[in-house]
Amino acid sequence: MRSVMKTLEARGLISQSTRAENSPVPPGSAVYCGFDPTADSLHVGNLIAIVTLLHFRAAGYHPIAVVGGATGLIGDPSGRTKERDKMAQETVAKNLCGISENLERISRNHELLVEEKKPLPPLKLLNNAHWYEGVNIIHFLSDILRPLRLNTFLKKDSVSQRNEGEEGMCLTEFLYPALQAYDFLQLHKQHNCWMQVGGSDQWGNISIGYEYVRKLTGSEVQGLTTPLLLTSTGEKIGKSAGNAVWLSPHKTTSYSLYQYFVKMADSDTERLLKYFTFLPLEEIESIMQAHRYAESGLSSVAYYFAEEAQKMINWGSFRVNNVLVAVTFGKVDPLFMTCSSLKIGKARIGHICCAMPFRCYCKKSGCVENKCPTSRSNDEGSPSHAKEQCGVN
Repeated sequence: MRSVMKTLEARGLISQSTRAENSPVPPGSAVYCGFDPTADSLHVGNLIAIVTLLHFRAAGYHPIAVVGGATGLIGDPSGRTKERDKMAQETVAKNLCGISENLERISRNHELLVEEKKPLPPLKLLNNAHWYEGVNIIHFLSDILRPLRLNTFLKKDSVSQRNEGEEGMCLTEFLYPALQAYDFLQLHKQHNCWMQVGGSDQWGNISIGYEYVRKLTGSEVQGLTTPLLLTSTGEKIGKSAGNAVWLSPHKTTSYSLYQYFVKMADSDTERLLKYFTFLPLEEIESIMQAHRYAESGLSSVAYYFAEEAQKMINWGSFRVNNVLVAVTFGKVDPLFMTCSSLKIGKARIGHICCAMPFRCYCKKSGCVENKCPTSRSNDEGSPSHAKEQCGVN
């Protein structure tokens, strides 16, 4: 535990914690992170917590992702200035499928990225609706809520801020942290879970949860929060901010996601490499040094970061993006050429782009499996046509 906590701290992935290094969780136990189905896809802001969970996985802990089939119907008030709209159960079920696919895909990509001599513990996906089945209101009030104290809830920032407004906070939202605390209790009892991970806006809920579990079981469970992903102007990147970049290729295409990462400010790239990749810190420092001394017209480190981030999210499509970038700019950055995905020599890029259909170029670079077509229409070979054929919209 001390080793993985030091790794997370060195990468800037810990915002607040219960100082787990002083009371480490048992080796081989489980660590969990929860995701409510407020949309049919997670977004880039969620990726920091997911990567943190996967760092625990690489250290031998069992990762659990809890999708909130029950809590999603309540709505987390954390960080909200007004009450969430109530969702229909059909919408919740659809959203659960979407975010489950996101988590499973990223988990598989992580297995490809991290070279371990022994298999990584599998990601376990759980729906918290399962342990609320059969719980009646009397049992909930008399047993589940009894250990909790009102003043703990009233001290939460989300509660005090909402109570100062005209609408206030409904009782349903007010009790949301109690359900999240009960989730932690069930995971501890049934799945040997000793650590909860969440975004920094979850600290109030997490602190209530680990105190609740400690009080009922005596176990020294732990919790930590990760930093929020902010824009260069300090705004939160997420659905609430209206600028979400989604992890589902059906909502944000892999090409658009790649371009989003490429456009990140150079001043943010080192931090994001630490957040979103599993590259050793020494390698990240070497990359940054090479970037600082580079004379290239392109931003080497931005393309390197974009490729590494794409591997985590959309393994297999990031190679198409590299080819599109090479053709768009007509040249390849020296650091960009070190990436294993582009297999054509730098000197031949311009010749190939002009002399052959773009799909053949994609085939030659290894980004598509199909054979080059024997005939093509007038627009075949253009970047837009290639994007269509290669599955990039």
